[in-house]
Amino acid sequence: MVAYARDRRRFLLFGRTRRVDPETHRQRAEVLLESLLTLGPTFIKLGQLLSTRPDILPPAYIDVLSALQDDVPPADWAEAKAVLEDELGPVDETFDEFETDAISGASLGQVYRAEIDGEAVAVKVRRPNIESLVAADLRVIRWSLPILLTFVDESRAFSLENLADEFAKTIREEMDYEREATMLQEIRSNFAEDDRFVIPDVLEGHSGPRVLTMEYVEGTKINDVEELECKDIDRTRVAEHLERAYLQMIIDDGVFHADPHPGNLAVTDEGRIVFYDFGMSGRVDAFVQEKIVDFYIAVANRDIDAILDALIEIGTLSPDADRAMMAEVMEIAIQDARGQDVDQYRVNQIVSQIEDSIYVFPFRLPKNLALVLRVATVVEGVCVTLDSEFDFIDTATDYLTEAGYREESIRQYASETGDQLRQSAQSLTRLAPKTERALDRLERDDLYVRIGVEDPENVFDNLARRLVYGMLLTMSLFSTGVLYALEAPEAAVVAAVFALAMTVQLYRTFREPATTRVKPQFTRQNLRQRQRRDDEEGFS
Repeated sequence: MVAYARDRRRFLLFGRTRRVDPETHRQRAEVLLESLLTLGPTFIKLGQLLSTRPDILPPAYIDVLSALQDDVPPADWAEAKAVLEDELGPVDETFDEFETDAISGASLGQVYRAEIDGEAVAVKVRRPNIESLVAADLRVIRWSLPILLTFVDESRAFSLENLADEFAKTIREEMDYEREATMLQEIRSNFAEDDRFVIPDVLEGHSGPRVLTMEYVEGTKINDVEELECKDIDRTRVAEHLERAYLQMIIDDGVFHADPHPGNLAVTDEGRIVFYDFGMSGRVDAFVQEKIVDFYIAVANRDIDAILDALIEIGTLSPDADRAMMAEVMEIAIQDARGQDVDQYRVNQIVSQIEDSIYVFPFRLPKNLALVLRVATVVEGVCVTLDSEFDFIDTATDYLTEAGYREESIRQYASETGDQLRQSAQSLTRLAPKTERALDRLERDDLYVRIGVEDPENVFDNLARRLVYGMLLTMSLFSTGVLYALEAPEAAVVAAVFALAMTVQLYRTFREPATTRVKPQFTRQNLRQRQRRDDEEGFS
């Protein structure tokens, strides 16, 4: 927290604001990464969530924390067995066979392979005593938050408070395996008629609040590109199906799998996508669904004003944001997302006007969008891994067109335009009489004009302060000279100190406020740079 504060203000609580170079950010991010790993399960989850929050952390932090995987050594089998038998009874009586070596270990639970009636199943067991550990960690986070909020601005404080609330809610839900089973079954039913996807079935008789038994489905890890190539699986098609699945979950179904990192996604030999681990899942209300559709349609139409309007309405962009600057950034972001080459000169022009990280943008994240943002970020990363030229926007546009959303948007636009034309016609019929009455009053010298001046930049206030400080400075300088001439040194010193104070105050009124600068962060462009760097290192 001290490092975070020092990045923003020279003397923690006071002093001029300052900028820190990306290399310093990266070094501090690596220290934070090691700390999170040392602190244990809750903080590993927190780090994963922070890695999808560019509204809170600089890009260097996001880049380093994105490598944080929820892959930790499983708990001792004897401890896990105690949890399992406490929920379901003796292992030998409940399962035909049970492999005591976990096939995967995560921060909150671990998964074992077993058999029931000759069928392979996956048994997810909550870590022993994890409830008390998580509760203690959440108290630490809650106590630390007010301290951290003293070092950040209002928009970041908004995001941090929402992050803390959402994280506490999410991690408690992730430990409730009965809730996970319910969400899994609901999502499974939504894709029941779609053979492009496989969602394991739940064995309710072998599940409980701390144990979840599911159908065992094998597959190749979705980011294992070489293995997918060996099996002759069309990776571009897999990426398209993955994006369409999440568009359906978020836009149409309103319930979605919220942890799509490569460890939770696999591909069968037939090219079907397998979803694992529904502990992190969420719901989207109708208003958010509508605004997400508006956003995607605006992106598909390259309507920058509509994009900004959708972001403001959904609550992710401050209404006070510089629309001209945001429009520039959105155009470049769309160009990059489509896989097109970004004009570096244009990027440099923006960077010359805005600073070096996206986390100082006027972005904020409401609670109901935290998981949606995580999904959008991680899914795009997976799709680009499968196909570096994958056009995320083009696929979304096709989906919206096929689902009829774009046609509905056009009809709505035509209807609104018709209403505006009718209102304009009515206004024109009322304009002539009003104009005639105004001219009559002008002829009788009975027309008064009332003017209200808005001063959002406090120009008049600054001018008034400069005048006052200037007069006080002039008076104090004159007084200093007179008192010195009258041989009253003590009084002259007091007047001189007062004059110095007025000089400082006057100087401060002329200082320009620090401008907010941001360097756009482009996922695809960063990926290409990393690939080139990895290729060079591999060659050397």
